Amino acid sequence: MAMTVADFVAETRRILYAEPDHNGRKKVVLAVRRALQDPAFVAEALPEGTPERKVIYEDPTYGFTILAHAYEGAKNSSPHDHAASWAIYGQAMGETIMTDYECLARPDGTSPGRAKPTRDYSLKPGDAYLYEPGVLHSPRRDGATRLLRIEGLNMEKFKRLPYERA
Repeated sequence: MAMTVADFVAETRRILYAEPDHNGRKKVVLAVRRALQDPAFVAEALPEGTPERKVIYEDPTYGFTILAHAYEGAKNSSPHDHAASWAIYGQAMGETIMTDYECLARPDGTSPGRAKPTRDYSLKPGDAYLYEPGVLHSPRRDGATRLLRIEGLNMEKFKRLPYERA
C-alpha cells in the first residue's frame, strides 16, 4: 500500500512525540528513506510546480516542520547550520552534493563565522541524512532536484548568522 503524506506526518509525529531526541531523529531518517522509495508518496509530496520551499506540516506542540523543496536549476548554498535546530535532508529526485565543515569561528553578529570544508558526499534519490544542531554543511545542486526536509523548528522564524568558507 502506498504511503501518503498524511501517513508520513502521522509516523513522524508518533516517533518524535515518543522520542524527541537524537534516537527519535535517527528513526525519522529511516522513515524518510522508506517514504522516498515510494513513487506515489514522492508524487504527492513533491508534485510538478512545487516551489523552492513549501511547508507541508508544522507541528503545533514541538514545532518540527516538514518541507518540500524543488529546484529547477543549479543552486549552491554557503556553509550554514540550523542554529539551535536539527535538520534532516531527504533526496527525492536529482542529486545534491553536500559538504560538511569544521567550524573555525562562530559568527558574532558583526562578523561572519568561518568554516573549513572536511568532506563532500552525494545525496541520491532515497538517501536521507541528519544534521544535528550546530553542524555545518552546504548543499550544491548542479541540476533540477527535489527533496524532503524536516527541521526541528521552522527556520523561517529564526535569524541565522552567516558563515564564510575558509
